[in-house]
Amino acid sequence: MRGLFIGRFQPLHNGHISIMEAAMKDVDELVVVIGSAESSHTLKDPFTAGERMEMLLGTCRELGWGERVTVVPVRDVNRYSIWADHVLSYIPGIDVVYSNNALTAMLFREKGFEVRSTPLVDRNVLSGVRIRRMMVEGEDWEVLVPPVVVRIITELDGVRRMKELSERGDRS
Repeated sequence: MRGLFIGRFQPLHNGHISIMEAAMKDVDELVVVIGSAESSHTLKDPFTAGERMEMLLGTCRELGWGERVTVVPVRDVNRYSIWADHVLSYIPGIDVVYSNNALTAMLFREKGFEVRSTPLVDRNVLSGVRIRRMMVEGEDWEVLVPPVVVRIITELDGVRRMKELSERGDRS
């Protein structure tokens, strides 16, 4: 059985990992879609699709999931009526969708897919919005993401990128 999990992963954090762990208990393979793949270098979406792929692939290798996870970047189409079909056109066939996002769940249910929610772990803490803010404000964000993500963001000088985006007033 093959499952689907969609996120922006800006950045990949431990909450995403907990959802993936829950899904991996049910499926043989998990397709992970990097949404809004065209977006980068904004406060909302600071990392490129390639950088996010490195975060996901590296973390999956470290967790021993390398053979069971397929990562696919997908651009946004900005039209909900065709979005699920758009995503499906980029990925291999799936049996089940894992999502805690009400809109994503509705759109895939309308296409006939079973949608399963997973427990959210520390949602007030494990949030991309919060982690990005912590990076800008110099707080200890590293404990909220997998070690590979810390390494990649450090190599990219991602904290500097976030601070520069914040300083120039990017509110996108």
